[in-house]
Amino acid sequence: MKITIDEFKQAFIQIADKIEQEKEYLSELDRALGDGDHGVTMSIGWQAVKKKLDEWQGQDPGELCKVVGMTFLNAVGSTVGPLYATAFIRGGAVLQGKTELSEEDIIQFWDAAVKGMVDRGKAKIGEKTMIDTWLPAIVALKEAKEEGNTLMDCLQAAVTAGEAGMKSTIDMLSQKGRSSRLGDRALGHQDPGATSAYLILETFFNAVKSIKSA
Repeated sequence: MKITIDEFKQAFIQIADKIEQEKEYLSELDRALGDGDHGVTMSIGWQAVKKKLDEWQGQDPGELCKVVGMTFLNAVGSTVGPLYATAFIRGGAVLQGKTELSEEDIIQFWDAAVKGMVDRGKAKIGEKTMIDTWLPAIVALKEAKEEGNTLMDCLQAAVTAGEAGMKSTIDMLSQKGRSSRLGDRALGHQDPGATSAYLILETFFNAVKSIKSA
């Protein structure tokens, strides 16, 4: 299957809408571990992205990703801003100059994006962060691709692995940020960053699925 620039742009807009729908839930999760503003922060960033994309008329998916990353960074002052900005700019670099996206392009986009997050944040699996969602997801995505699966099956594998990674944070101690001061009190609480990461991934999958079924 091929994905056009307009379809790719719509996937980001759908992500913005999903984050907006779930912002209170994300902040509720954050109140148990941090300052309770993760949902608001993500909403501010993604609503800025949506507004920018509504106006953007370009045709280069690499440039689109750069616009998404820089808009999110400029709107969000917290730690998550540079992480997602790096992700989308790195991911967009592999799409530069293309007129439509192949299945392999989408795999490479997410691979580069997650590598960008890891390089910028230096987080590892088991530290109760969004990386606990993203790294298992990208491993599953690439393994499914190596096995010869379709893009939809690869994304489904990523979503399944990402969900398991997200849920695994419930039983983790926090190792990064403000929540690392909580010690055992962090146990039993799902990480909000891992949760918003899952929402982004799941929404992207659903957006691509709707393209395929159209």
